[in-house]
Amino acid sequence: MVTFAAMKGLSAWIAARYLISKKSHRAVNVISAVSLAGVAVATAAIVVVLSVFNGFADVAASQLSVADPDLLALPRRGKVIADADSLARRIEALPAVAVAMPSLGDRGLMVAGERQLPVQFKGVDSRYAAVVDIDSMTVMGTFATDSTGLGAAPAQVAIGVASRLDLHPGAAGVELYVPRRLGRINPANPATAFRRTPLVVTAVTQVGQMDADADRLLIPIADARFLLQYAGGEASAIEIALEPGADAAAAVAAVAGEGCEVLQRHEQHRESMRMISVEKWITFLMLGFILVIAAFNIVSTLSLMVLEKRDDMHTLACLGAPRQVRRAVFMWQGAMITLAGAAAGIVGGVALALAQQIGGFIKLGGDPSKMTIDVYPVRVEAVDILAVAAVAVAVAALTSLSTIIFTKHRQQCRQ
Repeated sequence: MVTFAAMKGLSAWIAARYLISKKSHRAVNVISAVSLAGVAVATAAIVVVLSVFNGFADVAASQLSVADPDLLALPRRGKVIADADSLARRIEALPAVAVAMPSLGDRGLMVAGERQLPVQFKGVDSRYAAVVDIDSMTVMGTFATDSTGLGAAPAQVAIGVASRLDLHPGAAGVELYVPRRLGRINPANPATAFRRTPLVVTAVTQVGQMDADADRLLIPIADARFLLQYAGGEASAIEIALEPGADAAAAVAAVAGEGCEVLQRHEQHRESMRMISVEKWITFLMLGFILVIAAFNIVSTLSLMVLEKRDDMHTLACLGAPRQVRRAVFMWQGAMITLAGAAAGIVGGVALALAQQIGGFIKLGGDPSKMTIDVYPVRVEAVDILAVAAVAVAVAALTSLSTIIFTKHRQQCRQ
């Protein structure tokens, strides 16, 4: 006696035969091919778009890392680390640490003649060049933290600041204003509400990221402490450079204690990386919805298949196949068309992404001399492929369910 499980296997076998065999009506062949191609194109688009997001995330991380230290110690509470100079010396004494440098930053107003611009300034010392690759970021001038012979504090301005304030290396007559943190303010003299220091521009820097190049300013840490009225060796962060190949995050965290949070390079821009990730997966959901719409074209294909295979289904009924088994034939065929299209799309999408990743055939628009990259960055991730495959399986199940509902409704209409 033939079991029901064997009947289900028969349904899958018949569906596979229907999938690869020629149909008696050419229109059915064309519509089946179009349905499969629609699923394949939608799936390939998802793979390619996710890979492009991965590429842009890598570009953002690599460009930001130029201006980021290997490790960054930040206060868990408040704005500053008390006695940061002493803590930096203890961290620098660790074998795996090359340099540990306190830095102090805040917001201020930069004034150059009649032009003004709110800036994010940071005070550093001469060891900053050992913490980050400042030479690769400097497009004009020379990095300096010694005011000897300048008559004012040396300042390295981001290219956005230089552009908006019309600054260049050697530009003087520039001042930085910061709201007074301590002491009383004379309402009759608003100028007493600010502390200021004169600056002379010694360099212009460019990282390649909009937020980093828009309003950043580097000054000596002594001048930053003067402006912010800190006299006890405070700092808003301790920037740490490690010896090549060293991993000292745990050791630095142990020395820093519970009052400080130690961030590795990839953790120092969590919000930016999280935003890219959110955009990536929102796009994934939108393209997944397009895949669902493409899969519903398969239902129209199956409606034609039901009409074409009426005689075959009648023969199966005469041989004793129950109604559920006959419905399963078209259920399996819907799933097979969806999965075949998805598999073809995944293979095609991965092939296109790898071709772009290796060859860089698709270029970005614009002047290459003013861009950090001139081709679309791409990186294929196994997690993305698994996510696309999972969506394809879910869509195949949805297509099969739609097929069952359709065939039930058709049989009810006949009755």
